[in-house]
Amino acid sequence: MHCAEHFRQSDKEPLLRLMHEHPLAAVTTVIEGHLEANHLPLLWRDDGSEWGCLVGHIARRDPLAKATAGAEALVMFQGPQRYISPNWYATKAEHGKVVPTWNYLAVHAWGPLVLHDHPEWILAQLTELTERHEGTQAHPWAVSDAPSDFTERLVGALIGIEIRIERVQGKFKLSQNQALANQQGVITGLRMRDPNDPIATHMQALLSPSPMP
Repeated sequence: MHCAEHFRQSDKEPLLRLMHEHPLAAVTTVIEGHLEANHLPLLWRDDGSEWGCLVGHIARRDPLAKATAGAEALVMFQGPQRYISPNWYATKAEHGKVVPTWNYLAVHAWGPLVLHDHPEWILAQLTELTERHEGTQAHPWAVSDAPSDFTERLVGALIGIEIRIERVQGKFKLSQNQALANQQGVITGLRMRDPNDPIATHMQALLSPSPMP
């Protein structure tokens, strides 16, 4: 994706955090000469490499299951996003040379795709995914809550996927190219709609970074 330098996010921790907090990703690759895209919840794992890997699962009938071993996959994570009105810019009253835009956070990750056709691997991935997202429930559901024969049939209908991340690009577009007064105006405008707006929170963090320990 095109990324002007002032929007580039290269720090590893915020990039991994966005993947963790917004796990529904678009996985794209070329299958039999055609581009295919799948929207899948993925989990990040630390496999000892620089960027780790992403794991998930697909239906056996999914075209992605026909991918060539080691085919490159592009995985796109979309974080918070908001329309930005030019009415929020202080410079609108000065010269009127303002236009609407969109603020957003996105992470792209590239790596070879690996398919896993082992029931134990798939079951472990399902269990890990469930535990991650059921953890906030008062009474978390577990894979083991379902009848074992039902779970076996489910696992048999799935293929595990793994993308071993080799390259990452992050774009955090948060009005960094605007004057300070305009940035503050955008924060105010967003918070008038939602006091806890996530884009406003990210923008404020840029203007008021946490002090070093």
